Amino acid sequence: MRTHLSMLRHAGLRLGCVAALCGIAVVGAHATTPPDAATIERQWVAANRPYDGARKAILAQTQKIAWQGPMDPDWQSLTGYRTPEWYRDAKFGIFIHWGVYSVPAYKGEWYPRHMYERTGENSDRYQHQIATYGPMPKVGYKDLIPLFKAEHFDPNAWATLFREAGARYVVPVAEHHDGFAMYDSKLSDWTAVKMGPHRDVIGELAKAIRAQGMKLGLSSHRAEHDWFYEYGRTFDSDVNDPRYAALYGPAHPSESAKGEDGQDVDWTFVSDAYLDDWLARSSEIVQDYHPDLMYFDWWVGQPRFRGALAEFAAFYYNQAAARGQSPVLYYKFNNMRPGTGTLNIERGQAPDIRAQPWQTETSVSPDSWGYAEGDTYKSPDELVQLLADVVSKNGNLLLNIGPKADGTIPPEAQHILLAIGQWLGANGEAIYGTRPWQRFGEGPTQVVAGTMQDTKTKPYTAEDFRFTTKDGRLYAIEMEWPATHRALIHSVAPTMKVKAVTLLATGKPVTFKQQPDGLHLDLPTQPPGVHAYAYRIEFEKPIASSTKEDAAPTS
Repeated sequence: MRTHLSMLRHAGLRLGCVAALCGIAVVGAHATTPPDAATIERQWVAANRPYDGARKAILAQTQKIAWQGPMDPDWQSLTGYRTPEWYRDAKFGIFIHWGVYSVPAYKGEWYPRHMYERTGENSDRYQHQIATYGPMPKVGYKDLIPLFKAEHFDPNAWATLFREAGARYVVPVAEHHDGFAMYDSKLSDWTAVKMGPHRDVIGELAKAIRAQGMKLGLSSHRAEHDWFYEYGRTFDSDVNDPRYAALYGPAHPSESAKGEDGQDVDWTFVSDAYLDDWLARSSEIVQDYHPDLMYFDWWVGQPRFRGALAEFAAFYYNQAAARGQSPVLYYKFNNMRPGTGTLNIERGQAPDIRAQPWQTETSVSPDSWGYAEGDTYKSPDELVQLLADVVSKNGNLLLNIGPKADGTIPPEAQHILLAIGQWLGANGEAIYGTRPWQRFGEGPTQVVAGTMQDTKTKPYTAEDFRFTTKDGRLYAIEMEWPATHRALIHSVAPTMKVKAVTLLATGKPVTFKQQPDGLHLDLPTQPPGVHAYAYRIEFEKPIASSTKEDAAPTS
């Protein structure tokens, strides 16, 4: 879950080679010159040859459906997409990062990459791997798979918890950057069905999630697998063993450089074979599990992916339409043309109401997505306030948890989810099915907008409100309880004739006065619970939601 090209750089190491030096023979753990792109591709293609027939069949079906309408695989045609109403009403979903990387449980889901990084700021992962599991090349990431047993994994218990948390959709990771599929793939033997848990994790979760009345989303982070294990190329590791190329992937060197405009440009090698593999695996997930939502991480914005991404989008939309589904396809940054999918901002917020529905994703941990021993956790208050802010700006919140390798969800994460569910049980009227008002809120606290900024917003105050609307009513969510037991909402002018105010958490009326400076509320002495506090404001004449939300997409 990283989102910037500079994160792919590593000091002083550019992984090129000349033909005379290419190869994988090394001595001990000393540095070596990695193979060139052609050698890497030959090994990787050979390792995947057993799946050629299945891949060819999936690609043929993908291409057929992509061109049979109503969408075509070109970006102009794809602007016919509209974020579905069910998603706009849902507001809150759960993300799940769970895989082999949960076994070491050491500093997050990028452990498989950094465990091969022998120098630099992430080399503690390498040291941890050696000390805990044994020397390389004898032991590598592949050897952690048998330890991923998921012996306590109960998909029905998970789904029940997510429902109690108030989630309306759930997005488990089908495949992360590590290349290990959590579903029953016809294109790989490195799957949770054939190794590790020996269970179709995604299939079981899909059934349990839908049985609870929630929508199913799935995420694929496979695009980044093209370079994810590159550090293992630089010394005697199992990444260089052709026997394991189907797991470790091409492991090409990541290459970025400043362009003439001073911006980072990605020059990493991506082959036609890899694009075919990515498209086939992405389409296979859709064909077999029919997700209502599909999520890709940031690297599908790499220039080489653009054509394959358009083909996937048309395929996904068309097959969903044929089944009567209204799907959601997420994108980050400028990875898709605006209006062809639903924007997702990783660990960040929008500064104002966005014209089109969007989503922010963040984790219960400020530091990791997958489970990590000794991890820190955010407070339910912080996450409820984030939900209120995002919804007031026409967005949804996708909140991630990282289960342990045995299939249990950490108690800290459970506590957070149940606390959010309790808040939504009392205040969900102000969240579910709402639309933005003419302004998102008022108050002194300004969020720090943009990607990877989720821990930078200052604490909210009792003067901070967020607004939503539904059925002609206004909902005002006060971010903190006022010590004076009085609240003032400046945005509700005297000309807006208020006839009733209700504190949602208690269902009781609130005494109010309309004065020139706004709507004054007399509140109970004690706050009704914790977190934020929602008021239903009813008017003599029903109000309208913001017209911004219905604006046409802009390119």
